[in-house]
Amino acid sequence: MPVALAHTGGRRQGSAAVVLNIGEVLAQLSEDFPGISASKIRFLEEKGLITPQRTPAGYRQYSEADVERLRFVLALQRDQYLPLKVIRDYLDAIDRGERPESLPGGMKLSPKAVSDDPAEALRGRSRHLSEAQLRTESGASVRLVKELLDYGIITHHEGLFDEYALHLTLACAKLEAQGLEPRHLRPVLAAAEREFALIERAVAPLASRRDAASQARAAEAARELSGLLQDLHQAVIQGQIAQLEK
Repeated sequence: MPVALAHTGGRRQGSAAVVLNIGEVLAQLSEDFPGISASKIRFLEEKGLITPQRTPAGYRQYSEADVERLRFVLALQRDQYLPLKVIRDYLDAIDRGERPESLPGGMKLSPKAVSDDPAEALRGRSRHLSEAQLRTESGASVRLVKELLDYGIITHHEGLFDEYALHLTLACAKLEAQGLEPRHLRPVLAAAEREFALIERAVAPLASRRDAASQARAAEAARELSGLLQDLHQAVIQGQIAQLEK
């Protein structure tokens, strides 16, 4: 039965709803998200992504709707690289009864249910592709893929490519159609590496801690910083483009 995302706020619905403890939630999520931990779930609660019921003694009780909401959030983080604030704003809109057509970046999602539509689709995005599949899905030529590998723009593991490689190849195929080849992209890669160094330095105090909650906070801080740097980068480029019109 589909689990409604709208208006749940992560809370249990109905008197016959299944109630799970955090260990049972982890058992349901660990196959798709091997790094999930109790600390990460508590961190997501702290950030307002989920609000489980509590017993009079203060123990958390999770419903199936809570689990699907968690699955939805974790899949968007993993596969769409979205900051938690963006995901929370989207879910808050749904909880208010609104029907946003898409997430930032243009990904189309139905707000009606996560169990049999978005979450299933997002789980399916965690794939490993052969070079032939990579070329088919990106529209890249054999030559382009070889050049991307030669320049270190994409990598593979035992001949298989991940979703990051697919996104990069798609972008590079579109750039190639505009006359920009992989050899032209070295300044872009160098700039990205410098930006990552800034991010890495900023989150180092959190990342140096070994507990799961700190690691989750470091990753989320890195995503937020990445978004801010992208905004800055875009503003600079757009300002330069505006000069062409004068």
